Formats: sequence, structure tokens, C-alpha cells
Amino acid sequence: MTTALITGATAGIGAAFARRLATDGHDLVLVARDGKRLRDQATELHDRHGVEAEVLVADLSTEDGIAAVEARLAERRKPIDLLVNNAGFGNKGRYLDVPMTDELKMLKVHIEAVLRLTSAATEGMRERGRGGVVNVASVAAFVPRGTYGASKAWVVQFTQGAARDLAGSGVRLMALCPGFVRTEFHQRAGMGTDNIPGWLWLDADKLVSAALSDLARGKSLSIPDPRYKAMMGVVKLAPRGLLGGLTSRTGRKYGPQ
Repeated sequence: MTTALITGATAGIGAAFARRLATDGHDLVLVARDGKRLRDQATELHDRHGVEAEVLVADLSTEDGIAAVEARLAERRKPIDLLVNNAGFGNKGRYLDVPMTDELKMLKVHIEAVLRLTSAATEGMRERGRGGVVNVASVAAFVPRGTYGASKAWVVQFTQGAARDLAGSGVRLMALCPGFVRTEFHQRAGMGTDNIPGWLWLDADKLVSAALSDLARGKSLSIPDPRYKAMMGVVKLAPRGLLGGLTSRTGRKYGPQ
């Protein structure tokens, strides 16, 4: 039986990945900061689907948290076959309105943790000749808007570059770029969502299903909804100044987690 490790597993897209993978019979390693929520989630998934659900409490904005997950990914006796780097958050406010400590914390979670955990996982996967990594980014990666989008652009570029470097090794890497998803993300960040049209919202479970299908097909980039695929096609053609103005009016961040 294969094992998947999911960061940010207790809510939103991470929880949807956990539900889907447990339904498919995968054992799980669930990573998040809230130990009680993790234990409750692990018990529910085990009781409902009969899978093993290991709990790892870790804060990926800290050195100790990243190191703890790196160590689990490096274990050879209980290897991880699929890593889902989903943990993330957004800061409310424009550039220079957000304290630098908060910006650096976000970069540690979105960039340093993704780099280190992907590296820890893929080293063993390459040795075994199989495995997969899904790094959750955002369609915000493709529009010029704030440090959140910049960090997600890094995730996309890093993942696609690493996927090319590991081509033929049996290891698949994919950047997942959703748009607005009905999760706790915006509420946790204190962001209002009243100005976001209803048709832009995505369902987390459907999103995960499409993402796993794209991973199985060997895609290195997944924008798992026709509406957002069409929008990103327009983005490639639109002037960057215009895009910045549009994102100002529709909300600072496309928050996936």
C-alpha cells in the first residue's frame, strides 16, 4: 500500500486531498500545526476507510517544523510515495502595509519549505524509481499582484524546472494552480470575499480529483477548471498593467489553501 504525506492537511485543499487519497486506499501522513484537529481527522479517516493515518504536528514557518517533516520524508523503512505541499497562507494588505516579519514567514512556508520538502522526498523517490509531488501554487502566480503571487510564481517555476530535471526517473512533479476555492483560507487571513463573483468559486473535492488526474497523465502544471484555463489564456495576452488593476478590484489574492 502506498503512503501520501500532506501538509496543511486539516482544512481546505489539504483535507480534500486526504479524503480522496484515503478513499483510494492510500495510507497517510497528515501534517499541520493543530494537533487536536490532526488527531480527530486521522481517527475519522482510519475508521471510515481503514487506512493508516499518521499524525505529524509541525509549523512550517519554523526551522524545527520543516526539519521534522524532512526527517519523515527521508525515512527509508516507511517511504512516502506522494508528497502534497499544500500548507500556505496569505497576508491581508498591500505591499509595505504588511510587516516584514509576516512577509518573511510566508516566504518560509511557500518557498523554503516547498524547496526542502520536495528535495527530501524526491531523493528517495528517484532511488526507488517512482513517486510524485504536488506543489500547490495558485493562478495568482500568473498575475502581477503582491508577494503572495510572487511566491506562488516561484513554486510554479521551481516545480516545472525540477520536473524537467527528473524526467525519465519515474518521479512526477506538478504545480497545482487553483483559483478561488471554498475553504477557510480567506477567513483565516481576514480577507473579505463579498466582491468575488459566485461563478469563480471552485469545489475542493472536484479540484483534487482533476489534479490527481493531471498528475497521472504526467502534467507538470495543472489549472484544474475550464473557467480558469480560459482566464489564464487571456492573461498571457493582456498588458501587465491592466492585469494589476483588475486584481486590485477582484481581491488581493487568489487563495487556494
